[in-house]
Amino acid sequence: MNVKTLKSNRIASLDLLKGAIMIIMALDHVRDYFHFDAFFFDPTDPEKTNLGLYLTRWITHYCAPTFSLLAGVSAYLIGIRKSKKELSYFLLKRGIWLIFIELTVVNFSWFFDIHFQTFGLFVIWSLGISMIFLAAIIHLRLKHILIFSLLMIFGHNVLDSFHFGNDIFWSIIHEFNFIDLQSGRKLLVGYPIIPWIGVMSLGYYFGSFYDRNFSAEKRKKIFFMIGLSSIVMFLIVRFLNGYGNLNNWKSYELAIQTTFSFFNPAKYPPSISYLLMTLGPIFLILSRTENLKGKIINIISVFGKVPFFYYILHIYLIHLLALITAWITGFGWESLIIKGWVTQSPLLKGFGFNLWIVHFIWIAIVIALYPFCKKFSIYKQNNKDKAWLSYL
Repeated sequence: MNVKTLKSNRIASLDLLKGAIMIIMALDHVRDYFHFDAFFFDPTDPEKTNLGLYLTRWITHYCAPTFSLLAGVSAYLIGIRKSKKELSYFLLKRGIWLIFIELTVVNFSWFFDIHFQTFGLFVIWSLGISMIFLAAIIHLRLKHILIFSLLMIFGHNVLDSFHFGNDIFWSIIHEFNFIDLQSGRKLLVGYPIIPWIGVMSLGYYFGSFYDRNFSAEKRKKIFFMIGLSSIVMFLIVRFLNGYGNLNNWKSYELAIQTTFSFFNPAKYPPSISYLLMTLGPIFLILSRTENLKGKIINIISVFGKVPFFYYILHIYLIHLLALITAWITGFGWESLIIKGWVTQSPLLKGFGFNLWIVHFIWIAIVIALYPFCKKFSIYKQNNKDKAWLSYL
């Protein structure tokens, strides 16, 4: 039995997962701009957070790994209709395009600073640079791509002990950093390229499991076992508190605080424990969602069909609403012209709302964006001959 697909030959379970993750992603970004506590402490700090706030942040850990893994899966599926040379060219062009958009359109959406005093290398950059590398990696045999991916994911924490101050090259390779550039500008390296390249290439390898000649039942069983095994491995690696744990967990007097610490592995760059914690459930979800149907499923999937379009819109809308709110509440719209990262802005201490209102704003934004995403999804489906749409 083959994969259940939409009329456009899209794989329904992939659109559903991407759509769900896009919705969840918006929650974290609304929290960044609207939550009162966001300007005072990290939401995963065991000593300061609470269960509601911790879960609000924790659930969004699944976003970046899903983006990267499914981008690799999509690359393989696109490659079914292309030669390796054509696919390489497509990935190279799309990767360069994404990096350009990150440094211009996306960076402006985060900061609203026409002088571009801060450049951020965030998730769109990560996807772009990974695609550029994937353009070369796809010429390897699939088994070699799997080996490369696993070596990068499980071996990169060897680099944790190497530090070179404000070295841009090393930060881009493997270390989260805020670097001072010339003319007073700053570079925030949020997503070093290792091991994200390995996550995307792993997705490319598993894209082959969606080939029409691959049994759906076999795929679901394999994905279920991979997911379950990854979760077990996470618990073991995390419990040992050694290799693969850049953020070691600590014991506290309160069990809930110890739990907060345990389930908060390093994301920047993503440690082994972080990737096992996130990729495991992702594979479990993929193994159980191929046959899901219904109105709610269709609504969620709309966002998964136009993820990049939604991504751009949602940041601009969130930031614009925050700017208007700051102006109305007396903080001044200028306080939302960000010179670093929004939660680190001293001008915004005291701004924002409680978590309930943050969740309300999040839901309102998702609902507001739905009709735009729906119309654009239909437009894309009805205009497949327009090559430029493949870049949105």
